Parts: sequence; structure tokens; C-alpha cells
Amino acid sequence: MTSSFLFNITTIADLISMLLFFAFLASRSKALGFTGITVAYAGFLAETVAIALRWKESYDMGVGHAPLSNLYESVVFFSWTIVLIFLLLDLKYRYRVIGAFVMPFALLGMAWAQLGMNTGIEPLVPALQSNWLLYHVVTCFLGYAAFAVACGISIMYLIKANLTESSPASRDGRIADIFPPIRVLDDLNYRAIMVGFPLLTLGIITGAAWANYAWGTYWSWDPKETWSLIVWFVYAAFLHARITKGWVGKRAAWLSVVGFAATIFCYLGVNLFLSGLHSYGGGK
Repeated sequence: MTSSFLFNITTIADLISMLLFFAFLASRSKALGFTGITVAYAGFLAETVAIALRWKESYDMGVGHAPLSNLYESVVFFSWTIVLIFLLLDLKYRYRVIGAFVMPFALLGMAWAQLGMNTGIEPLVPALQSNWLLYHVVTCFLGYAAFAVACGISIMYLIKANLTESSPASRDGRIADIFPPIRVLDDLNYRAIMVGFPLLTLGIITGAAWANYAWGTYWSWDPKETWSLIVWFVYAAFLHARITKGWVGKRAAWLSVVGFAATIFCYLGVNLFLSGLHSYGGGK
């Protein structure tokens, strides 16, 4: 059994889980919701084993390093962290309908990685040969995953708010009726960002320490660094507005969606379209 085989299994599991959550959303069948989360757990387990196997395979090839060194490996890990944050959220709150708005992010990442990228294991470039790689990537992607979950919840909030405003009297039979209460969605959005923001902050700090180790300077206004700071300011603005101005509801939901769009550009757009010190991860 190889890591590639298990990554393919993960992609299939994510697809099935997403479809089951869509069916749960349409039918309100608790059995479908339970099956959807069960398949999500199975896919998560398969991907966990696959990541461990890929790590071992790199050592077997004599280039041993954590599988976090190129675009393929980072996208796979990003998908893993998204499912991890969603499953932790499910353990605490049991709002399984959220899976219909979060699992598509994980599936898109896995499908793109499996179908459109070079999956080979390659030696680390000199700048990546540091333990800071693990600290920086793990903290950043856990933060990104929390923002992905917050974005999915915000989309749910906006759908439910718009439907409630357009037809407040006719509630029976609407898909959004299975959503958590609107105040709960608003609170879950805030809680997810409260998890993601300190993780992103740690990611920026560890990145600065790594930059000093690799390039002799903590900050060089590289495009990746600049966009990381932009994302940090977006979510800092969200938390500041929430705590001091009482921002809730649609404004908070839209800012969460904008923040995740900025996060995706920071992660993918910078690597794929802008040149800089981090462009070694763009084409691999």
C-alpha cells in the first residue's frame, strides 16, 4: 500500500461525504448525516496514514523530510487540516449540516492535488532544510483551516439571513431550516476565527524566525510576507470590530468570507502568480 493509493481513497471519501451531507441537507435524514460524518472520519484516517506513509517514503528514497515541502504536499495537508477542524467542531456541537459547506473545500484541494499536480517526492531546496518548516507550515495551515470553516459557516449565515428576510412567515420546508439558529452561526463564525487568528499569528512569527535562519533577515516584504500581513490585518479588524463595535450578523459574515478569499490568495495566488522568495513552492 502506498501513500498515493491512500490519497486517492481520501479523495473518493471526501466526495462521498460531501454528497451525503448534500443529501442530508435536502432530506433532513439523520441517518445520512451520521453516514456523512462517518465517511469523513474514514477519509481523515486514510489521509492521516497517507501523510505518514509519504513521510516514510521520503526517508526510503534518501531525501527524508516532512511531507510539507511543495505545493502538492501543502494542498494535501491543507485539506487534512480542514477536515480536522470540522471534525473537532462536530465533536463539540454536532451540527453536521456544516459539512455540506466545509467538505467541498477539502474535496477541491484533494481533487486538484491528485489530478493536476506533480506528486513526486523531491529533495528539499536549501532554504527549506530547517525544523522551522514543520513549525511554520503546521501553525499556518491550522489557522487557514479554521478560516475555511469560518467561511463555510458564514455562507450558511448569509443564506439563512437572506431567506429569513425575504420570507419570514413561510418557514416550513426550507432547506435553511435545518441550519443551526442564526445566532449560533454568528457565534460559531467568531469562535472559528478566534481559533485561527492566534494560529496565523504563530505562523507569521515562526515564518519570521525561519526567514532569519534561511536568509539572514526577519522580514523582507516578500509578496508572501506582505499578503500574510494583509490577511492578519483583515482578521484583526474582524476581531476588533466584533469586540469593540459589536459587529455581528451580515457584516461579520461578509468580512469572514473576504478574509478567507484573501487567505486563499496569500496561499495560492502569491505562489502561482507572483515571484519572490517563496516561489520555490509554486510549481512543484
